[in-house]
Amino acid sequence: MLLLFIPIAITVDLAEKVGKMLEHNAPFGEVSTYYLNFTVYFANLLFPLFLFLSVIWFTSKLANNTEIVAFLSSGVSFSRFLRPYLIGASIVAIFALVLGMYLAPIASKGFNEFKFKYLKKNKQVQKTQNVYRQINDNDYIYVSSFTPKRKSGMNFTYEHFEGNELKYKIFADNIRYIEEDSSYKLTTYVKRSFENGVETLEKKRNINIKFPFELEDLTPVEYAAETKSYGELLDFIAAEKRRGSPNIGRYEVVLQKKWSLPVSIFILTIIAVAVSSVKRRGGMGVNLAFGIAIAMVYVFLDKIFGVMAEQANFPPLIAVWFPNFIFGILAIYLLQNAKR
Repeated sequence: MLLLFIPIAITVDLAEKVGKMLEHNAPFGEVSTYYLNFTVYFANLLFPLFLFLSVIWFTSKLANNTEIVAFLSSGVSFSRFLRPYLIGASIVAIFALVLGMYLAPIASKGFNEFKFKYLKKNKQVQKTQNVYRQINDNDYIYVSSFTPKRKSGMNFTYEHFEGNELKYKIFADNIRYIEEDSSYKLTTYVKRSFENGVETLEKKRNINIKFPFELEDLTPVEYAAETKSYGELLDFIAAEKRRGSPNIGRYEVVLQKKWSLPVSIFILTIIAVAVSSVKRRGGMGVNLAFGIAIAMVYVFLDKIFGVMAEQANFPPLIAVWFPNFIFGILAIYLLQNAKR
């Protein structure tokens, strides 16, 4: 199924985007790497559905050749007949788990970087206006506007607290990141310090300072969570919660999907076996049509609840696992009918 789908998907995607690639002079090497990442990225997302359709196809072949009837007539129970499918699903689920935890994030990073570099050049992928962030337990920063390409921001403010007491506050009209020494250049610098009720004022035209935050801490790209392995993602979400990020829902959806996708492999495998193990008038075509309809409903629910979690206050845990819950009930129902 993968070998059938991926070349078609690449051909369609290339036909749609080749104009923009040529317009923005995308090098052939980067295009090749993009489609390698494209393959891994979408294979990871659609892995359970590929397995679902392949199980329907294979089992329908057995049913049409009356081989399943022969199995069950010889005294083999339906549970015993289902066992090889579950063993196969376990192998695929382990592979999908490793892929989602460690390999897919690498592919996602390359895929998204190419997309926003050559295909969506003018699209904003970071929040750039009124950026307010908590860096750690004691430090807060603010910029009224931030330009990622120039690595600079306007109307910068930095506040340092100890407990509930403000120790000093820094203002600057402009802040710019200096790569050579990982420092920040501040223009029209003003520092107000508070010690024992006494305020001290310090002013400079320009100054270079090292702050306890990285440039990415200001405005992470919208796909940042997709590019991190499982351990990195846990640390990233914890840090973003401390900073008061508005995108926590999106990040937690990515986290939960790393576990929900392997589980969905078992659910969809059981549904596929239950649906296609009965010989029907119309043969394999009826089973495939029914299977594709189920797959479309599953993807629809997954997308709808995912968007709700990302853009509303809907709990990400419920949003990600609800389709599996619904289809898990369907799997149990269909399996009981198939056994009868």
